[in-house]
Amino acid sequence: MLTSIKKAGSLARAASAGQKRLLSIHEYQSVNLLNSYGIPTPKSIAAKSPEDAFDVAKNFGTDKLVIKAQVLAGGRGKGKFDNGFQGGVHLVDGPAQAKDYAAKMIGAKLITKQTGAGGRICNAVMLAERRDPSHEYYVAVLNDRVTQGPVLVASNQGGMNIEEVAAKDPNAIITIPIPAEEGVSKPTALELARTLGFKGEAAQQEAADIFINLYKIFKDKDATQIEINPLAETIDGHVLCMDAKFGFDDNAEFRQKDVFALRDISQEEPSEVEAQKANLNFIKLDGSIGCLVNGAGLAMATMDVLSLHGGNPANFLDVGGGATPETVKKAFEILLSDPKVKSIFINIFGGIMRCDYIAEGVIKATKELGLSIPLVVRLKGTKEAEAKQMIKDSGLKIIPFDGLDEAAAKAVELAHA
Repeated sequence: MLTSIKKAGSLARAASAGQKRLLSIHEYQSVNLLNSYGIPTPKSIAAKSPEDAFDVAKNFGTDKLVIKAQVLAGGRGKGKFDNGFQGGVHLVDGPAQAKDYAAKMIGAKLITKQTGAGGRICNAVMLAERRDPSHEYYVAVLNDRVTQGPVLVASNQGGMNIEEVAAKDPNAIITIPIPAEEGVSKPTALELARTLGFKGEAAQQEAADIFINLYKIFKDKDATQIEINPLAETIDGHVLCMDAKFGFDDNAEFRQKDVFALRDISQEEPSEVEAQKANLNFIKLDGSIGCLVNGAGLAMATMDVLSLHGGNPANFLDVGGGATPETVKKAFEILLSDPKVKSIFINIFGGIMRCDYIAEGVIKATKELGLSIPLVVRLKGTKEAEAKQMIKDSGLKIIPFDGLDEAAAKAVELAHA
């Protein structure tokens, strides 16, 4: 019944790689969701100010606590705040220390290996009771392309980077296909608990119930992944979820209002938030050439061609087939909000999209936004001739091209000028 994953690509983080617009929630929110399904965790309470942290610690019932910065990024413990404070996870011994650490975390940006140099703002901390593990495990529920359905992924080597575990010892990873409607059966869950090495019948029963209920959350809440790392067997013989990472399908927002109400846009790139409001598919990158393209495939090809000519795209931007002149103007505003952008390359293949709509939007944006950086435009397809005439008649400094290679090379040259 139990089989081993042979490649690290089936793991939870790998499954979500590149999917930039899936909802993630904070750890304290994840704890609340787990508890609502009867899944045990260490007692945890969030605080949004140093004074709150003092009060929470004072009334916790124990002085032996852990304080964790609530930032949507991995590697918090080894991270560094922009004010110089080191580490987003600390042991605390009482209310005064909780207040002191909270004051250093809240309002500062935590920089980790996942945030990039800019870091992410910490608006809250979570105080949790210390529970000492005797052994740490890993468990995740996710959708698997190989089996074309949900799977339960587990390892008895938790508390570390699971991709590294899979690379060094693939047999340490276990995957179990889950019948989508029936869920995880109790016999299957118990067999997994025994195989992983949980000690004693009581701990095996607790672990099995956690496996079963994790899938219930996954199904009920339209999750794309649930990752518990570590799942700990404590020295007193209980099984607890010590940390949780959730991802939820954006397409399910209409029926998961309670989950999506937890969204914290302060943890997201502001330009991506603005683009989402305008129904633009936009991902910010680190380059100097702003890209405006229709169609995800063409957008990726455009980025590749720019790279081939020595340039670095500043973004992925697919305006889609239903873009209007107003949408194009909004896209320009987002591109120009990035001070790194030194040239803009528009590459449109008009199928559903009309080239004259793009041209109208480009002309409008150039005039109204006072565009001062070079603009390279390549338009092919529906209403191409009309669009080119509109650009010519505008008298604006817009550089037209018919060939993709020539256009990309010019955009790179202008960005480097």
